Amino acid sequence: MSNVQPSETGALFPVTTESVEETRALGTRLVETIDAGSVLALYGDLGTGKTHLVKGIAEGLGLPPSAVRSPTFTILHTYEEGLRPLYHFDAYRVQTPDEFVELGFKEYVHGSGITCIEWADRVDSLLPQHTLHLTLEHVAQHKRRIALSHPHAPAPSDP
Repeated sequence: MSNVQPSETGALFPVTTESVEETRALGTRLVETIDAGSVLALYGDLGTGKTHLVKGIAEGLGLPPSAVRSPTFTILHTYEEGLRPLYHFDAYRVQTPDEFVELGFKEYVHGSGITCIEWADRVDSLLPQHTLHLTLEHVAQHKRRIALSHPHAPAPSDP
């Protein structure tokens, strides 16, 4: 079972965004290429734009981006008001994947919403096979490169 439209989604990446607004716009476009039940694993250092990408996804679902906040301390924020539910996880403070399981992670990733997981490398063993892996990296002060990736492989470089 795949909840991602590979050709449409793949056409969006790799991409270099030059502002927060461009990163959010990418998230909004991404919603048009994925189905309910999609899981997005987000990889990247602090400040690479993971939360801004999720804000764009929220906007694509009809939610105000200003409502989306990083769930670093709460681990999970849920937004039910949009076209589909949005489940926004942050695994930064997670010590073991079992902590995610205790939160009901499996019910969320197998639900009808869109699940976004920041710092997904900390819970790789829990991710469903159909997960869309996105790596975000700084390339300059206000630029970030966003690419489809495999969780254990380096991000591809620009030609």
